[in-house]
Amino acid sequence: MSAADRPHDDDTPWYFEPLGGLRFAPSAHVGGGWNPREQHIAPAFGLLTHLIERHRDQRRDDGLVLGRLCFDIHGVLPMAPFEVELDVIRPGRTIERVEARIVHGGRTAVVLHAWLLARTDTAALAGTPEPPLPAPEQLPPWDFGSVWPGGFVRSVRARRREQAPGRCVFWVDTDVALLQGETVSPTARLLGLVDIANGATPRVAPERAVFPNLDLTAHLLRAPVGAWIGFDTSVSFGPDGVGLTHSWVHDEQGLVGTVSQCLTVRPVAVQAGRSL
Repeated sequence: MSAADRPHDDDTPWYFEPLGGLRFAPSAHVGGGWNPREQHIAPAFGLLTHLIERHRDQRRDDGLVLGRLCFDIHGVLPMAPFEVELDVIRPGRTIERVEARIVHGGRTAVVLHAWLLARTDTAALAGTPEPPLPAPEQLPPWDFGSVWPGGFVRSVRARRREQAPGRCVFWVDTDVALLQGETVSPTARLLGLVDIANGATPRVAPERAVFPNLDLTAHLLRAPVGAWIGFDTSVSFGPDGVGLTHSWVHDEQGLVGTVSQCLTVRPVAVQAGRSL
């Protein structure tokens, strides 16, 4: 591993510390890209995914698989302890819908709606027309911290080839565990990284416009294999303040699924010599 591939050092090797029950505290690795005093929402997505899987396994033993996960971001989440609430919205033998919520100070910050499906053997039918990505070692190292502040982007290593602003392929990996003292699935680990796609190839510099995402919807074909997560990402802005970041998500064996993020695009106005 080259020096450029190594994440920045931090004494805490996890994103979240369990505080008992469904309460958790973020580590410095969770600091956000728009404001380091607020949480980057990516690790929280992974935590909610893990808790839904753990909740599933406590309730049933048939191993329903996650097919769709839709995260809605109701507001910013400070770098402070929070709690999680879980409910089965639509129980079923072969299809189930579960909701998980992050609550801080009595306010709901993130809501996950997940569809879980019965596992069936479709190996003989599996396939996709999507081409594979270049392998991680075929792309040059890239530092998310060259564009973005915060602990989260410094906790990952990345390799990227940008065709143009708003269009790139890249891979990410991290040595930071999602949750202190608990093993999580490859799917939860993946969902803890995929929100980084919106910062991988900005159409414009953050000094010209802010473009945070309001949501993230992931559709999964299968669980990922291996450490590296690959993205074929495009970013589009519309004429009325709405944007879209869309990614085909891969591992080193091929396509895993897709991720889409709705953006609120806000040009940075400069008046009287200061940004507003």
